[in-house]
Amino acid sequence: MTAPAILEPIIEFLGHVTTPQAWIERALREQEILLLDHRVLEYKAAQSALSLLGRHINRPELTAKMSRLVREELVHFEQVTRLIKKRGIALKGLSASRYAAGLRTLVRPQEPHKLIDILIVGAFIEARSCERFAALVPHLDAELAKFYAGLLESEGRHYQGYIELARLYAEGEDVEARIAEIRAEENRLISTPDEQFRFHSGVPV
Repeated sequence: MTAPAILEPIIEFLGHVTTPQAWIERALREQEILLLDHRVLEYKAAQSALSLLGRHINRPELTAKMSRLVREELVHFEQVTRLIKKRGIALKGLSASRYAAGLRTLVRPQEPHKLIDILIVGAFIEARSCERFAALVPHLDAELAKFYAGLLESEGRHYQGYIELARLYAEGEDVEARIAEIRAEENRLISTPDEQFRFHSGVPV
């Protein structure tokens, strides 16, 4: 699929709320932080998928998708690490952004609702990552632009996989209504002022 074809359903899933121009401008000025945070996010994506796999080891559809996702996210983690080292950036820890934590406050504590919510949150994180890669590509140097463009397809698959699982395990719940509820918070986090710059942060202040 071409980038526009991949992006179209993702933009729709995100409620047509796209990355603010101010965030793109800040990202271009702070590429070191962008890459360091991206590296951590790839690791956390693998960690989250592995955790889901472990908690739902007897759901074959979920374990198949999560096993593949873990492997792909760890490859991306290694690729970002190599880019960081190549550019002479020192590895260091960064505080987490408000984004994922904000979305997870909506996760209900009881099953099966908890699983459905975690899967939907995962879909939004992957979809937003894909949308941000696409927003950045036209502005980056050739090496980083090629890398981020290459991530678009896999991140698009990840978002779709999460949503497919949410619908599969819905058990009569209105998944589309739940998506809409979580989308509202996702859009708020992306569109409102944010004092901290990270890969998934909101409008820089």
